[in-house]
Amino acid sequence: MTRPPLLRARTVEDVIGQRGAAVPAEVITAVTEIVEAVRSGGEAALREQAERFGELMPGQPIVVERPPLERALRGLARADRERLERVAGRIRAFAEAQRGAIGDVVVPVPGGFAGHRVKPVMRAGCYAPGGRYPLPSTVLMTAITARVAGVAEVIVASPKPPAIVLAAAAVAGADAVVPVGGAQAIAALAYGAGPVPACDVVVGPGNRYVTAAKHLVSRTVGIDTLAGPSELVVFADASADPDLIAADLLAQAEHDTDAVPLLVTVDSTLAGRVNEALRRQIADLSTSDVAGVALVHGGVICVSSLEEGVAACEAIAPEHLALHLADATVATVTPRLRTYGSMFVGSKAGEVLGDYGAGPNHVLPTGGAARGTGGLSVLTFLRLRTWLRIDDGAAACELADDAAWLARAEGLEGHARSAEIRARPRSAPTERPGRPEGAATPRARRS
Repeated sequence: MTRPPLLRARTVEDVIGQRGAAVPAEVITAVTEIVEAVRSGGEAALREQAERFGELMPGQPIVVERPPLERALRGLARADRERLERVAGRIRAFAEAQRGAIGDVVVPVPGGFAGHRVKPVMRAGCYAPGGRYPLPSTVLMTAITARVAGVAEVIVASPKPPAIVLAAAAVAGADAVVPVGGAQAIAALAYGAGPVPACDVVVGPGNRYVTAAKHLVSRTVGIDTLAGPSELVVFADASADPDLIAADLLAQAEHDTDAVPLLVTVDSTLAGRVNEALRRQIADLSTSDVAGVALVHGGVICVSSLEEGVAACEAIAPEHLALHLADATVATVTPRLRTYGSMFVGSKAGEVLGDYGAGPNHVLPTGGAARGTGGLSVLTFLRLRTWLRIDDGAAACELADDAAWLARAEGLEGHARSAEIRARPRSAPTERPGRPEGAATPRARRS
């Protein structure tokens, strides 16, 4: 009897069509009550919610300060501590290179100069899910990047954090850990709650309740992105190793039952070989109960050419894009791929290496959001503040004339006069040109 494939045939339209809203309305409704309770009730409300969900015991501290974090780090086996610090070092080096590529700008303009200054936010909240698995890697990815950006105070929130998460917070340079999760943790980081300070930016992945809370607090604080189910697209040709592809797809699938592991291939025979490899590997996988369900959300898209494959990948805009292509093919395909969270070039560059500290960040856009945004980086924690300085009013007449003309085109006479009065002697009469043809009629203020 023929067994059904673990990866079923799909189309690009199927994959895109199955994506739900990043924040379903029913989840927003459920989360709003929690977020508002913490916003208005502060520490008492946060503690009530945390005890309700079994995250805190009565009387347990709501903040774990720096000394216990350092004790957790010292308590690790020496080899474990060395590995944690080595991974942290690679993440830090990559973030430092990013920060070094971003600088202040000064541009001459008529009569003066304009520019921008790059400054970090003062305080960042970094969320690391607890859930099915503790994620010390996410603590490293978020908190280290914030520190390298120059953030003065970094607060990590993670429910029931084990020693390895506390140790990761110590290595990352976090100031404290809030041992609370879910919507209540996001609300506390955004609005403050007793000893938990209000942050300027709240980042990190999480389930739909965390995502809904981030959506709600984004009216008040900065966030990175609204995370959905994790995704991997493997783009492969006849040269690909089906065992490697199966291993990568299962690694993605075990994240969560909603994960989306996809194969896009120009080789019609590869799908069958990957399905056989999946059956062998999932048989003794400890997370097979999760991975098996996630495989149903994924599938295989067979394409007739590399061009069609590129178009499929671009349309899906996946969180992770792995290229299992012949070397010569990779060289020609890579420049044509522009829409993804992070790319893994060649079968040796497993997505798992990115997850666990090769350097680039693993907090990435999902659900097609890669079309308009990128992953977590030092930019997430930096603010670009522009400025303008005029030293020579006479030399700036061109600026004033253009500003006055455009203001009158919009019907804003006060703007026009404000521009003109700075560029001409105060005693000289101001000759007011008529409004340009088709200009708007005056109005009191900009809509």
